[in-house]
Amino acid sequence: MNNQPPSKTLSRYVQIDKWIFEVKSIRAIRVDDFGKPYSAVANIALNGNSAYIDGLLTREEEDFAREDYQTFVKMSQQLGLESVNFDRFKQRKRVSDVVKVPASGCVKPALKLVKV
Repeated sequence: MNNQPPSKTLSRYVQIDKWIFEVKSIRAIRVDDFGKPYSAVANIALNGNSAYIDGLLTREEEDFAREDYQTFVKMSQQLGLESVNFDRFKQRKRVSDVVKVPASGCVKPALKLVKV
């Protein structure tokens, strides 16, 4: 496993000499160690303060779990994104969703059940 501490932010711009390189696309793989076989892959296109997740594929026996979702939220927060768009299939129909990215360090409010 990677023993480096996680970065608090990811830069979307890198300047080298007279060139500025802008990160516009990300390929994400789910794997413990780089170079090993991976169990999921996703392509993410960045546009302004939003991202579009395209081509999220997992092995048949490997679902996209809550832990995976939380990792994508952390990555989105580190990039300063406000929303993430993605398509998925529900009951054999394509459904588009938009997820608002919570502010970094934001704790979800506790739910309170109320009788009506």
